Amino acid sequence: MSTSSIIKQIGLELGFQQVGIADTELDAQHAHYAEWIARHYHGEMGYMARNVDKRLHPPELVPDTLSVICVRLDYLPEEQQEPMDLLDHADLAYLSRYALGRDYHKLMRKRLQRYANRISEVCGDMGYRVFTDSAPVLEKALAVKAGIGWQGKHSNILHREHGSWFFLGEIYTDMQLEVDAPLANHCGRCRSCIDICPTAAIVEPYVVDARRCISYLTIEHRSEIPLEFRAAIGNRIYGCDDCQLVCPWNRFARYTREVDFKPRHGLDRISLMDCYRWSEEEFLRRMEGSAIRRIGYQCWLRNIVIALGNAASDPHIVATLRQDYASHSGFIQHHVDWAIEQQQQKPDPKK
Repeated sequence: MSTSSIIKQIGLELGFQQVGIADTELDAQHAHYAEWIARHYHGEMGYMARNVDKRLHPPELVPDTLSVICVRLDYLPEEQQEPMDLLDHADLAYLSRYALGRDYHKLMRKRLQRYANRISEVCGDMGYRVFTDSAPVLEKALAVKAGIGWQGKHSNILHREHGSWFFLGEIYTDMQLEVDAPLANHCGRCRSCIDICPTAAIVEPYVVDARRCISYLTIEHRSEIPLEFRAAIGNRIYGCDDCQLVCPWNRFARYTREVDFKPRHGLDRISLMDCYRWSEEEFLRRMEGSAIRRIGYQCWLRNIVIALGNAASDPHIVATLRQDYASHSGFIQHHVDWAIEQQQQKPDPKK
């Protein structure tokens, strides 16, 4: 059995659903990435425009890197209600499926570290560094090279038998390993992800303008939500999965086996008003160990207030927002003004 085969077997034994190996040649990504940055499609994520050489040349980030071990870890939780149905219930909060459980960064990093340690034990000492959605790493491009999947028109990585509901992780290593071949692209003429996007963020196939993306707006964007996107946000208070929910290949996605990715605190079916009533202390307590915590209470509240404005006409919503108005920061008050106006413009369902 080759070293690469042994490494893959170890990864599967540790609970990763797929392991692929890539070389470090990413020059083909340079023009596409440079244009994406030049168009300011990265929005306020300034870090995306820094350390470009390290992103495109892994050995500049981790000296002596010769190969990249890429892994796939499925995260889709089994739920009581179909995610698409939640979007039709304007009084309920929709949170991206990846964030319903514990923060994947910690779980993935620990497992990758165990993985690297095990490889060293079996295959001999190696120089390495592990990554998961951190540091200047072009993880999607590397995953494509490693045969984990192809990059869909929504920019997520897709696999014919596993869909796109998975996390990616990498080990940069100084071992010279046999690499995998990329998979063929099977998107064809399908436009489901492009057509479903509530804010038209997929500006052309394979190109996402983050400034229009609801995931970006509700997670990465820390200032006021632009007026043009507020109604389209609907009840999505943390992220957006629409492009994945409609993707035909996700019919084949499997539910996660990871207990830590199971929904916590009833987040897979929780009302907007219940979320709104959380104090900052309660938010921090409930979101401890969650990826959601990093957006902070003010952005959490901002997102919920917008969703309340998008909810069906409800005098109780208006009364509650008015009652709490003085206790909010000016940042939140700006969004409350909009939410109340939206509520008042809707017909009373009782009349």
